[in-house]
Amino acid sequence: MNIIEKILANASGKQEVSPGEIVEANIDVAMTHDLTGPLAIKSFHEIGAKKVWDKHKVVVILDHLVPASSVISAGLHKTVRDFVKEQKITNFYDVGRGGVCHQVMPEMGHVRPGEVIVGSDSHTCTYGAFGAFSTGIGSTEMAAVFATGKLWFRVPEVIKVDVTGKFQKLVSAKDLTLNVVGTVGADGAIYKGLEFCGSTIRDMTIDGRMVLANMAVEMGAKAGIIEPDKKTLDYVNARTDKPFTAVKSDKDSTYERTVNIDVSDLEPQVAVPHSVDNVKPVSEVEGTEVNQAFIGSCTNGRLEDLRDAAKIVKGKKIAKTVRLIVIPASQEIYLNAINEGLIKLFMESGATVGNPNCGPCLGGHMGIMADGEACISTSNRNFIGRMGSTKSFVYLASPATVAASALTGKITDPRKEAEV
Repeated sequence: MNIIEKILANASGKQEVSPGEIVEANIDVAMTHDLTGPLAIKSFHEIGAKKVWDKHKVVVILDHLVPASSVISAGLHKTVRDFVKEQKITNFYDVGRGGVCHQVMPEMGHVRPGEVIVGSDSHTCTYGAFGAFSTGIGSTEMAAVFATGKLWFRVPEVIKVDVTGKFQKLVSAKDLTLNVVGTVGADGAIYKGLEFCGSTIRDMTIDGRMVLANMAVEMGAKAGIIEPDKKTLDYVNARTDKPFTAVKSDKDSTYERTVNIDVSDLEPQVAVPHSVDNVKPVSEVEGTEVNQAFIGSCTNGRLEDLRDAAKIVKGKKIAKTVRLIVIPASQEIYLNAINEGLIKLFMESGATVGNPNCGPCLGGHMGIMADGEACISTSNRNFIGRMGSTKSFVYLASPATVAASALTGKITDPRKEAEV
């Protein structure tokens, strides 16, 4: 069996499972946040449930509309806080105590290899970077998980993505990820698993691996996963003392197909409006004017990302026609960025630095786009209206590309800007 089949077999008490089989799996961790949590809570009460199945296995994080930006969002936060208190949930991250849910989860030790993790957010697949089967579910499904600690899955077929070669300077995991999305397609992996492997993946940092797993859902995948190795175990063991069993794919495991990618000649990539798989090399879109640049989100708000961007803007000023918004993904990252002097560099360049939250990514309460405006962003979606106006445009790129574009006011190859 491959790693996804093994995890689902273990979670459902079976010796083995095969693609297409329906299994009822025991859930190890369930996560919800301020946007999807209130509906899950409402459904939980409507089905007559009284207690969550395990108050220690539910994680609640406020991160989307933080701090509360309206009476409505304040009400959502209150609903969540009341539920946490009522159920005596032990893992709650309120405003100022956590950050973006998909960063806080592994950072605070709630993600472990071999586990089944669900979250009422589509980018829950991020935790596959740690060798866990993690996937996003709906709020009503989450209500059932809260009540029972179980959920059924159809065992997915798995596509193997084998990546080799070494990145050129200022080409990163985000460029690879966009290239994979462009290759597989937005509907190329619907309800399938994606297993990322190869020498390039093994060389990647944990931060880089999280980018790949995060965007698995942009191809329709149920989950994206990377086999745990020493880097994984070192990260996880430093953040939790709970036992876990890491698993790996058998050498003779079967896959639906294999996608081979060599990054040796890969140039920076840009996803062009209005589809995540509308991916082009930066050389084809250079010169496109942008009004806003955003570095952050659950895709690229980590310390590695901030470092890459800071190197580009150091000692320079962003274009007068551009507003650059930088948002660290968690309080821990924010503090580290302050200690390293990264926040100072961004502010001196003319950037606005925000508190850890989802920010412009969801187009909810900050960084909203007006008609006709264009934003280049490190986030994961560029659908129509994603960042505000349905007449605005979102381009997706790496932190280095976004930083370089902020300096010039137009989409720019970071390799050229770094030479200046």
